[in-house]
Amino acid sequence: MATLYLLPNRIADRPVEETIPAKTLEVLRSTRYFLAENAKSARAYLKAAGHPLPIAELHIEEIGHRPDVQKINSWLTPLSENHDVAIVSESGCPGIADPGADIVSVAQARGLTVKPLTGPSSVFLALMASGLDGQHFRFLGYLPIKEPERSEALLAAERQSARGETQIFIETPYRNTTFLEFLTQTLRNDTRITVAQDLTGDAEFVRTRSAQDWRKDLPTLAKMPTIFCILAQSRKATTKDTKPSLKHFKGKKEGSFWRQA
Repeated sequence: MATLYLLPNRIADRPVEETIPAKTLEVLRSTRYFLAENAKSARAYLKAAGHPLPIAELHIEEIGHRPDVQKINSWLTPLSENHDVAIVSESGCPGIADPGADIVSVAQARGLTVKPLTGPSSVFLALMASGLDGQHFRFLGYLPIKEPERSEALLAAERQSARGETQIFIETPYRNTTFLEFLTQTLRNDTRITVAQDLTGDAEFVRTRSAQDWRKDLPTLAKMPTIFCILAQSRKATTKDTKPSLKHFKGKKEGSFWRQA
């Protein structure tokens, strides 16, 4: 019976064999039908992974970041013709902070065989290296852009984390530094913040510090994909809140917290 594979992609520009297991590469090289978040990056990945067929002979259907649910059944047609199909995202694992879940949902409803393959996930690698709670965690994606919704969402996540649940976010790379500053100014002083950049890459950086400690020496973060995690200290409802005082920032010149890159 044909199988719908969930094919992980690299999350950093490194040799494929460093982070993609041999069994996953074996499936990749034997598959001819691909549902790709981005066709161009998928072609580059398949070529780098040593697919034995010319890339032009492969069937690569671009599904985009938000796949059209009306097209899913047609995308799965090769499975009924006994051809394996692989979903591949631009980076990391399909269905984990990336497209794929809607397609898998249809496949499951139709009783098709679905097989996840092993590979890197920046969300899970960041959590592993954070030192925060790995038993209970929640991925929230992007926070709202506008205020007051942005701060309200972050504070709600902090309250949830105080119950013992790590909260995980992403941000547009060019806003990495301003996002970290926002975290340090909004969260309690003792709430821990993890910054994880370029995981599995040459410039890999993972650091966990309290909001107060980050604020003392705020770095200029590289404009590359980054995972942010937070975990607040558990406290009783009567415990005094320890959010940073506005007096701490009064009189500081704009940019005074930045460390020169």
